[in-house]
Amino acid sequence: MERFVIPKIPTLVDLDVYGKKVLVRIDINVPIDPNTGEIMDDRRIRVHARTIKLLVEKYGAAVVACSHQGRPGEHNFTSLERHADLLREYSGVDLEFIDDVMGPSAREAIKKLEPGKALLLDNLRFVSEELIEAIPEKQANTFLVKRLGPLFDAYINDAFATAHRSQPSLVGFPLVLPSAAGPVFEKEVVALRKAFESMESPRIFVLGGTKVHDLIRVIEHLVSSRMADRILTTGLLAQLFLAAKGVDIGVQNLGVLEEKGILALIPRARKILFRGAPVETPIDFKTIDKEGVVREESLGRITGTIMDIGGNTVSMYSGFIRDAKVVVMRGPAGVIEDERFRTGTKALLETAFQSNAFILIGGGHLASMVDESMVNESRVHLSTGGNALLLFLSGEKLPALEALSISAKMFLGW
Repeated sequence: MERFVIPKIPTLVDLDVYGKKVLVRIDINVPIDPNTGEIMDDRRIRVHARTIKLLVEKYGAAVVACSHQGRPGEHNFTSLERHADLLREYSGVDLEFIDDVMGPSAREAIKKLEPGKALLLDNLRFVSEELIEAIPEKQANTFLVKRLGPLFDAYINDAFATAHRSQPSLVGFPLVLPSAAGPVFEKEVVALRKAFESMESPRIFVLGGTKVHDLIRVIEHLVSSRMADRILTTGLLAQLFLAAKGVDIGVQNLGVLEEKGILALIPRARKILFRGAPVETPIDFKTIDKEGVVREESLGRITGTIMDIGGNTVSMYSGFIRDAKVVVMRGPAGVIEDERFRTGTKALLETAFQSNAFILIGGGHLASMVDESMVNESRVHLSTGGNALLLFLSGEKLPALEALSISAKMFLGW
């Protein structure tokens, strides 16, 4: 039986960074408005501002932060100058921005940086090497690592959301510098340990959203590892499993699945069901017809386009969630961009928060539905993990996590 393996990694308590020059890999890759170029959601910037503040004020370190933003050719492939303004505002730290990554200007600024000060380099993906995935040993020999590595005493990875990548800034530096996970990264790993190393059950997974190809891999791994007592499906994923069962979900909804390339996954979904997987599917939906009329429709009578789970499904799923010891939620239950179809997602979140379970919420659109002021941090974790979390749930190793583990053996004698 496969299990979720979380390697032991060093954190700030294991690394001497007091007064040292530290390179910190953060993830401030944020949504950018395609029309105005403005930052649309700065939550990641606010989170990482706390890391910079901690390193500067508590440890007196000279902090050089680096991140990527978008990909070449995309509208969100921008400079980090505006990000720097927000980091400065939210951290209250004297933070300088330089429009260079590893050239002479960047290296000189790094050399001159004094303890108690901070510097943000420009978009790492302005350097072509940062777009290449390779093993850590190869990434340690890139120009990016060879030019910047000797300028630092230590490296901190606080970018868990990119832990599924094997790029120089994530896996190269740990092989040339004493390294540790930052507080954001550490918090994610602690939450994963709580959710997956605990033997408490029932363990309930509530899966939805649009990333059906990724979620089918997650379910396959959950089944093979026997980590899930119940898998509650919503959204397009639920429609896939209903179609795999031979349930009539309406021609228009099958058309949506076909258009998104999801119908091709039916054989895999059937194989999961034939194995006796504990996959639950909705018994009713909230739909909308061509005239814009919204109604709740039961299975076998669906005439409209599916937009959310129905009230009976909410009741059924809530029953499973109330009794759970661990609840992992990924993706909304409905089309939450429209206020009329947020009901299912809100209801499932409320039930989870009212339960006694440890709750791991898998970021993205679902996290946007959570009022952070209402979250009990000892019992609820809002992940910034995104695709890294999805790949972990699929049973994949996370290269950045593995690189920190290797670094601990090389520099800390673990």
